[in-house]
Amino acid sequence: MQMLITTSLSTQHLQQIRQVRMLTHTHGLCILMLCIIRGYDHDMSSLCSGPRSSERRLHGAVVLCLGLLSVVLLVGLIILGVTYQDLAAEYSTIKANLTERLQASNDKLSFVSEERDLLKANLTSVSKELDRLQSLSKQKRTCPAEWKMFSCTCYLFSTKTDYWENGRQDCRDRGAELVTIDTVEEQEFISKTIKADNWIGLNDREEEGTWKWIDGTPLTVG
Repeated sequence: MQMLITTSLSTQHLQQIRQVRMLTHTHGLCILMLCIIRGYDHDMSSLCSGPRSSERRLHGAVVLCLGLLSVVLLVGLIILGVTYQDLAAEYSTIKANLTERLQASNDKLSFVSEERDLLKANLTSVSKELDRLQSLSKQKRTCPAEWKMFSCTCYLFSTKTDYWENGRQDCRDRGAELVTIDTVEEQEFISKTIKADNWIGLNDREEEGTWKWIDGTPLTVG
């Protein structure tokens, strides 16, 4: 009995010892693993702390650069906006001036066109009149009966006796006028043709002794 008990106790004791050893071994393994894991975390923290700090610094520098770039872009946009407003105002002024000048040029062009059309019409009229006169010049010139022609002008030497005023009125009634001598040739023609005293377009009615032609020009003796 004692041996069995001893054996039993020994077996139980051995089992307890084994359990304690297993627990001790397991606990030691856990402690070792924990220590290894903690050491690994510590090593990783020490290894990663350097790159993370560099990344943070790089990130900060990038953010700062982006901020400065944003400020520069904002200032540039403000300057562009102000410049655009100034250019827009200047463009509006230039456009208004050009529009005004263009309108003035168009008005002047219209006026010139009207003047051109008027001159063209006058030229046409003058051309027609010139053609008519040339046609008449080619025709044989004749004077009424009892009239004489000299240098394309018809002269009537009347034998009727009357006062100067009545003689002038008689000429007007015939569609003529008392003669005004303009050239030496005309004077010689009249002197050779005249056979009696005749009135001419010369008088001193305004002032006695001051002779003037009926057109108002004074008598010149040369």
